[in-house]
Amino acid sequence: MADPTTTTPDPTPDRGPGPGPGPGPDATTPDPTVIADRVHVSYTVPTGPRGSRRVHAVRGVGFVARRGEAIGLIGSNGSGKSTLLKAIAGLQPVESGTIYTRGRPALLGVDAALMGDLSGERNVILGGLALGMRRPEIESRYDEIVDFSGLATGNPLDDPLSRPMRTYSAGMGARLRFAISATARSHDVLLIDEALATGDARFQRRSRRRIDELRAAAGTVFLVAHSHATIRDTCDRALWLEAGTLRRDGPADEVVAAYEEFTRTGTPSGPTPGTPSGPTP
Repeated sequence: MADPTTTTPDPTPDRGPGPGPGPGPDATTPDPTVIADRVHVSYTVPTGPRGSRRVHAVRGVGFVARRGEAIGLIGSNGSGKSTLLKAIAGLQPVESGTIYTRGRPALLGVDAALMGDLSGERNVILGGLALGMRRPEIESRYDEIVDFSGLATGNPLDDPLSRPMRTYSAGMGARLRFAISATARSHDVLLIDEALATGDARFQRRSRRRIDELRAAAGTVFLVAHSHATIRDTCDRALWLEAGTLRRDGPADEVVAAYEEFTRTGTPSGPTPGTPSGPTP
């Protein structure tokens, strides 16, 4: 077994933390792709020329994600959602606890390591190489990636793909990153942080269809979004993080409703907070 502070491949059900009540797996239960077992993540941030403070961003979080699930992460700003995604991707060290993963999780916009001084066209190639693709494979998928991004104008005098990426708006850059990460190849685990908030309605529809395709191919998708409608429309399950702790884990509609009640009244509706209701290993 690998170092417990790092992500490791090929989780098996008997390694899991067993968060929440419920029956164990049977022959019809999909295999786990991510198991988080009492995970704590802390890091130091500067507070001045000589000062710093320690942030305990994730506090004892445990859950099991399975093939074919789309899982939304919701919670207040600073609740640990993005930090948890980085920990699953292996980009943020885990202070204690363990994260097991199947394959290599792909964090949207990070695995596609794009460069601002290169054109969009060159960045598609660079991003594909960063994802482990070979040059012929990238070339065969190039038109699909560009079409998905919606950046091709058909006008050679105003072609965003021929311009340096540093000239792109934030939305254009996010769309190209999503297109590379989600279209270039399939993933066992795809981690998306607010990418669906960019682009027009057509691009968002394409993005949701792609998520459905990944799930149908037995992948797992994690999505951080402040739009509750996006979580309800895209995800069947949600994790609610608050101040770094897992307040609730269950069906997306129920968890979003509890969080919305909490933001209105300060008291979540439904079952007692802190008791996950999601699947167990």
